[in-house]
Amino acid sequence: MSSAIALSDHALRAHLSAADPDLAALVARVGPCGLRVDADRAPYEALVNAIAHQQLHGRAALAILGRLVALAGGAFPTPEALLALPEADLRACGLSGTKIRAIRGVAQARLDGVIPSRHDAESMTDEDLIARLTTLRGVGRWTVEMLLIFSLGRTDILPVDDFGVREGWRVIKRLDTQPRAAELAAIARDWSPWRSAAAWYLWRAAEAAKARQYVAP
Repeated sequence: MSSAIALSDHALRAHLSAADPDLAALVARVGPCGLRVDADRAPYEALVNAIAHQQLHGRAALAILGRLVALAGGAFPTPEALLALPEADLRACGLSGTKIRAIRGVAQARLDGVIPSRHDAESMTDEDLIARLTTLRGVGRWTVEMLLIFSLGRTDILPVDDFGVREGWRVIKRLDTQPRAAELAAIARDWSPWRSAAAWYLWRAAEAAKARQYVAP
């Protein structure tokens, strides 16, 4: 089930708008926050999805995942089913050797209990989940941050290493270059506790600029 993130939209827009005038202009232009959370997606599935999306356009990653689901019989493969799939079949889905090793590692980690169930993950802090899951092959901080935002609905995550987030800030601030991750993290302290929503708005700015539909005031 996909649902709107459980936030007070009026409160988050007011808070972000008060934090920065250019962010306020972006929020006014885009309107209500459309960040969606998949309330049924377990951490294991979220990590496999995030790995598939690494360094790929969203549509390409979704096509790969669609082929993976079809290969597994129409449902997202369980860890056991994923580990049983031949490497040749996984490569035919469009997965590289590196990503195959990573998603197999994720599947084994779920079976070993390293990756928590959704129920257990909901009682863990952001940093505890990041510390545990980044020990896995192919799972960096950004990958876990995507899980935190889009699967667990955590409201105060800003993935400062994300190209689109930094590009969105560059666009609305009319900068020549993107900010460094540490610089943006310091700026974003004022956006707490709605930094996930801020990331969503900055992604919209980056996408609109790429389509030449956004010109910063």
